[in-house]
Amino acid sequence: MEPTSTTPRGRSGSLENPEVYENVPGHIIPILTREFDDFDNEAEKFLRGETPEAEFIGFRLKQGVYGQRQPNVQMIRAKVPFGGITPEQMEAYADVVEKYAPLRKAHITTRQNIQIHHVPLPDAAAAIRELGDAGISSREGCGNTVRNVTGDPWAGVCEGEPFDVTPYAGAYVRYFVRHPTTQLMPRKVKTAFNGAPEDRALTGIHDIAFLARVRDGVRGFEVRVGGGTSIMPRIAPTLYEFVGADDGEYLKVAEAVFRIFDRQDWLRVNRARARLKVFVDKYGIDELRRQVEEELKGDWVAERDFSVQHRLFLDDEEAKAPPVPEAYGTPTEDELPAYERFVASAVRPQKQAGFSTVHVHVPRGDLTPEQFRGLAAIMRDFTGGYARTTVHQNFLLRWVRDESVYDVWKRLGEIGLDQPGADEIDDVVSCPGTDSCKLGITSSMGLNQAIRERLAEMQVTDPLTRRIHIKMSGCPNGCSQHHIANIGFYGASIKVGEHTLPAYIPHIGGQYGAPKGEIAYGTRLKLRIPAKRVPDAVERWLRFYEAERQEGEPFNAFAARVGTTAFEDQVRDLAVAVEFSLENMSHFIDWSRNVPFVVQRGEGECAV
Repeated sequence: MEPTSTTPRGRSGSLENPEVYENVPGHIIPILTREFDDFDNEAEKFLRGETPEAEFIGFRLKQGVYGQRQPNVQMIRAKVPFGGITPEQMEAYADVVEKYAPLRKAHITTRQNIQIHHVPLPDAAAAIRELGDAGISSREGCGNTVRNVTGDPWAGVCEGEPFDVTPYAGAYVRYFVRHPTTQLMPRKVKTAFNGAPEDRALTGIHDIAFLARVRDGVRGFEVRVGGGTSIMPRIAPTLYEFVGADDGEYLKVAEAVFRIFDRQDWLRVNRARARLKVFVDKYGIDELRRQVEEELKGDWVAERDFSVQHRLFLDDEEAKAPPVPEAYGTPTEDELPAYERFVASAVRPQKQAGFSTVHVHVPRGDLTPEQFRGLAAIMRDFTGGYARTTVHQNFLLRWVRDESVYDVWKRLGEIGLDQPGADEIDDVVSCPGTDSCKLGITSSMGLNQAIRERLAEMQVTDPLTRRIHIKMSGCPNGCSQHHIANIGFYGASIKVGEHTLPAYIPHIGGQYGAPKGEIAYGTRLKLRIPAKRVPDAVERWLRFYEAERQEGEPFNAFAARVGTTAFEDQVRDLAVAVEFSLENMSHFIDWSRNVPFVVQRGEGECAV
């Protein structure tokens, strides 16, 4: 049948029909096949030497393909809006990783993305096309754009939220992807949506964030602007206490902010500092509000469609939730201690009676093809149809029947993901560091593994100690969010004559996930610790805390009471530079490396 004038042409999200959105879990961003064709063509031209590298870099970054410190390979950053992902998409990742990733793994990031590393450029075009076939978009995963929009993985199933922010986060993603205002801003914009009191989306560290509020029965958001970590950590202040949600006012205000940001040519001079937080820090949130009010009087407002109804991501998970199983397993006497520990750590009831979420601990955020497929099968058999990644590099199963929790635990065990401890002390978070990043100074992933091993040896069982969060970044930029950890580190170096030690600068007393959800940045200690001694420093600080704290005193309260000098005193001997010798050679080799350490820091592409 020939299409009529009212019949949409092409599949939803195609170039011919780009504005039709299907409320299929995971399919938030329309996939435009022409973009894959363009990437194929531009990559071939670059490889033939017909396109200058600087020009090609800007092009591929918009498609989520990022350069690594290793030559001739790329990192693919696929966006996972608010962490939502389907079984079919998990299987697509498994296939792509098997075909194109030499290390046979993909990585959940602290922005709920899933990244694939070490992909040769000729394969990158095929990889993003195959991910696109499953509804996974890498569009604007990099570059000076609106990056992946993060959200609370428990949204819609937790107590205390005014409403589920998921539909509105989906509308925001759909509005700003490929938007002309947000294609070449002075720098990237990171966004978060949160509804629960705990602020699991970490709104305070974002360029712009939306917190669910209800006023006189009307849904809306508190809008915060100007947060960020890196070399100038700032906590986002409130721009507006309330803007409407269902009338699209939150989209209008966001675009006004971005239009103002986009015109700040003085920020483009130094892209390393070209963030919204720098504008807010210089002029203040009141001045930004004044400019937003003025911007909203512009002619552009009448040219836009801010309506959200056709953009909302609406998915009834409860309607697809599994029924009560006819039969289900129970732990044996031998299994009971491990199972009870898992339940206490990973399982929490949903506000919908009879269902629970299961928080899967993914060490270092890395998943193999077998684990992707195993999780996909568990999602199909035991959940409401899709799951969510978390900002701490883990994985959340939702709409699991209470009766099925044991069976889920057993199935997780078959793929090596049945260990408890998600968001506890041994769930150490790190960025890739020198494993792939051009800006990396140290092997933060290697240190992550070393600290995990030390904590396993210590067998930490004290409940207060287990609540401590440890994070490390391979450079000062803070991709692991080390600023908000109870114990955080960033990569540095120590010069010893003609030789160099890999080292870390510690932070103490950062905070996130507090009862009221407030963010706090840790205090940087005035010392550098050689990388190979960092696990010793962590152990000393934990023992110091356990020995000297008051009854029931949390770690941050203890740190505030005793002061940073006391923490420095515990490790001053560890911070003394190691003399170069054959006996000390291992100190001059970074974790998970086998050659002497050298600072090799290139120019990152984040600010290109």
